[in-house]
Amino acid sequence: MPSRDKKGSSAKGSPFSKELPRKTPKPGGAADHGRKPLQPAWRLELAEPAAVISRRACDRLRAGHVWVYKSDIEQVVAPEGDSGLLPVLDNRGIPMGTALYSGSSQIALRLISRKIIEDQEWLEMVRSRLIAAVGRRQPIHSVKGTDSCRLVFSEGDDLPGLIADKYGDLIILQLLTRAMDRPEIREIVVEVFREKLSPAAIVERPDARIRELEEMGAPSQEPLFTANPREEITSTIFNLNGLRFLYDLNTGQKTGAFLDQRENYLAATRYTKGDALDICCYQGGFALHLARVCKRVTGIDASRSALEVADRNLALNAGLPAEVDWMEANAFDLLRDWSSEGPAYDTIVLDPPAFAKSQRAVEGALRGYKELNLRAMKLLRPGGTLITCSCSHHVSVEDFTAIVSAAAGDAGRRVRLLERRGASGDHPVQLTIPETEYLKCMICEVE
Repeated sequence: MPSRDKKGSSAKGSPFSKELPRKTPKPGGAADHGRKPLQPAWRLELAEPAAVISRRACDRLRAGHVWVYKSDIEQVVAPEGDSGLLPVLDNRGIPMGTALYSGSSQIALRLISRKIIEDQEWLEMVRSRLIAAVGRRQPIHSVKGTDSCRLVFSEGDDLPGLIADKYGDLIILQLLTRAMDRPEIREIVVEVFREKLSPAAIVERPDARIRELEEMGAPSQEPLFTANPREEITSTIFNLNGLRFLYDLNTGQKTGAFLDQRENYLAATRYTKGDALDICCYQGGFALHLARVCKRVTGIDASRSALEVADRNLALNAGLPAEVDWMEANAFDLLRDWSSEGPAYDTIVLDPPAFAKSQRAVEGALRGYKELNLRAMKLLRPGGTLITCSCSHHVSVEDFTAIVSAAAGDAGRRVRLLERRGASGDHPVQLTIPETEYLKCMICEVE
């Protein structure tokens, strides 16, 4: 299969097209009406599996992104099974690279090479990229009091659709695209992690919603690897920043815990004091870190099961100086009730789930973020600390900052930004893929 040379290449003689037809105007096209037609007046005749993408998508790939949406595919001859490796061409037949194709996904193509490659070369690249990802986390592995991190962050590590988290000696894997949902991929993952990390077990935990959208079947419930086949490992104790947490394979969201906040947990303790309120506390990540430096901490969450795990995590860390309690409540309802006559706090953390899971939901999400921040500011004592977060990648840093600023104006409070933060370093950001920079965390002083 050919690849582009330094001067580019022509579609003539390409194995992807039989012949590049002449550009013949369509009846009723530009020649008839004096305006540019909406669609090209000619098409490549594809001779084997490949995808022809729009100029907009080509520009996006040339700028460094790796996604092509289904709406930007002008022609496609899908691989067998409607998923797998697929050469990507512009509308002149010039190769743009090779992508993982999924006919059922809105993100139909995920570029994995700027060259045309075969399957065996891709599998070798998966191995080398996994090894590089593990090496990238080596500074975290050497941090005292921390034995857990995200090992692989999908596009952040050039492995689209592959997520792996390490909790102590247990590794949790997710395969989120059809083209990555292969026995060969699982075998390589197990080989690399066994060689580099010597885990007690490697377990695949599917994301039911994603697998339904991608039309993927359920994987086997058997562990991919266990060091002791006679011992079933579904839970473990892991360490973050010197605190102990419970991981249970059968509970929790996504792969189980929010490792992306690890560095923000620690940063928050530099500014917090007194009475603290942790809104949407989940399993107590921020709350237990605040309990090291605050006098009293209250964790609020709508999930009873999450609070039960938080309480077990509290028990694992006996001797924390703060008094800690948990409350099951809806964050919006509670803050609305408290904003006029509720208790006052020196520290408030806002770490809600993603409000905008699509671009269409952004407007409503911004209203939700503004209300949470506005009501939190009304509960803070002068000089108090607000740690406010958003994990919606559809909400930009600029939009989130503007919303917090607008909330400050409406609350009549003067807010000083002390730190602007993102996800921990084990969630690397590709500068040309803005979706990898999804987490926003602002640490503010509220006068």
